Amino acid sequence: MSTGTNSGTNSGTSGGTTRRHTALPKAQILIEALPWLTRHHGKTVVIKFGGNAMVNDELKAAFAQDVVFLRHAGLRPVVVHGGGPQISAALDRQGIASEFRAGLRVTTEDAMDVVRMVLAGQVQRELVGQLNQHGPFAVGLTGEDAHTITATKHRPTIDGQSVDIGRVGEITEIDTGAIEALLADGRIPVVSSIARSQDDGHVYNVNADTAAAALAAALGAETLMVLTDVEGLYEDWPHSDEVISRLTASQLEKLLPELSSGMAPKMEGCLFAVRNGVTTARVIDGRVQHSILLEIFTDEGIGTMVVPDPSDQEASV
Repeated sequence: MSTGTNSGTNSGTSGGTTRRHTALPKAQILIEALPWLTRHHGKTVVIKFGGNAMVNDELKAAFAQDVVFLRHAGLRPVVVHGGGPQISAALDRQGIASEFRAGLRVTTEDAMDVVRMVLAGQVQRELVGQLNQHGPFAVGLTGEDAHTITATKHRPTIDGQSVDIGRVGEITEIDTGAIEALLADGRIPVVSSIARSQDDGHVYNVNADTAAAALAAALGAETLMVLTDVEGLYEDWPHSDEVISRLTASQLEKLLPELSSGMAPKMEGCLFAVRNGVTTARVIDGRVQHSILLEIFTDEGIGTMVVPDPSDQEASV
């Protein structure tokens, strides 16, 4: 009887020790994240949701997990989204051609009705639903709500000429009241990039990268994160696929004229953000699962980080 008792005790002890050792790497990962958790605790992070992460189910699920993790880790995430692929598909079903000029969608009155319906009625609801699978956190709103985003008509210059591209807005004012109230209540605001008009009673389609940057600056965010379908800003595309891991605002400003129409609004948004009080702006690869956590809680990061010029940082101290 005594032999059996000792054998059982030893087996249990051995098994318990093995289980503890197996779990140890998980504890080490959490401890390694501690400096970043401490640094970002209580800080606002604005995340622009876009690219493949919007249409791939696994990436959507991973994105929702990341954002809820940030919230539980003591950060204050705000999500801003567009919906390019979904809008194009809906316009096609309506028999409305998709046209882009200067990297922006030409938005007629009929197209604006579709844009509004898709962003607020489809994309936002799906995203809110994904986030709320993990708890009652996400609340959807558009830039129209509580005067969050106000815009006037944007007329881009193409070949030296001012061009009318319809109901495309240029942001003139941000009111963060509704978002701040939601954050104070522990919620995760999910903002569709539609703006109220400053002067003509209509609504405007606003580039989501631009909207995210404007909101990040107005909220005094610690970080702006822009998800895209590339690894970051390439050093010498298409001749090289080496990603620039870090650059200052002035360095980025020199590169802007050379950027593609798709990347330009993202990097212009990053530049605006860091020149208006945001500590870092990052373009990261949304095709990588959990890219947000990898970028925030590791030394290396996985994208391109833009930081203010040293003189700007000194002036803000």
